[in-house]
Amino acid sequence: MSAILDAILTTRVIAIVRLERYDYAVEVARALVEGGVSSVEFTLTGEGANEGISAARTALGDQAQIGVGTVLSPADAEAAIAAGAQFVVTPVVRPHVIEVCRKHNVPILCGALTPTEALTAHEAGADMIKIFPARFGGPSYLRDILAPLPQLRLAPTGGISSKNMREYFDAGAMAVGIGGNLVSPHAVAQENWMHITTAAQACAVAIKGF
Repeated sequence: MSAILDAILTTRVIAIVRLERYDYAVEVARALVEGGVSSVEFTLTGEGANEGISAARTALGDQAQIGVGTVLSPADAEAAIAAGAQFVVTPVVRPHVIEVCRKHNVPILCGALTPTEALTAHEAGADMIKIFPARFGGPSYLRDILAPLPQLRLAPTGGISSKNMREYFDAGAMAVGIGGNLVSPHAVAQENWMHITTAAQACAVAIKGF
């Protein structure tokens, strides 16, 4: 578990891949890795997410950390971990999902918005707290949360891009989740892998110095 979590904390960018179908999971993951973003989250809102996770794990091996997102139930967590998910992400506080991850020694980023939710997730065993939606309060909101709760490892998600991510790191974020600004569904539909690689490169450049 520590190796995967350390990789996320080192690269500090989690690519959130939210598509209707995951027919091109390997191509998307490879394009991200080539651009310097190796932590990839396939959300369960699309069809074939677990199959995409398995395919990406097989194709990329140790080059990437492949996780699952939008996990709401223990059953979904179990299925994704069985498929090869190396980390789990929830959009909200889900204690029973945290329990499954602890059982399997799989890192979990648990979604929260308020300080109470964030601390509750932390005390339940979440490795990181995904502040979502981050655009709700912006970087200053993270700073406010961390003032009384510096023990939290926050990973804001929602409305973040290569252009504003440094503001979140300045506010104390340990990592950020980036979705459509990194993996555009239109680019995937057009099989424009270079567009995704270029977006990943912009994130890799923006993170230098942190």
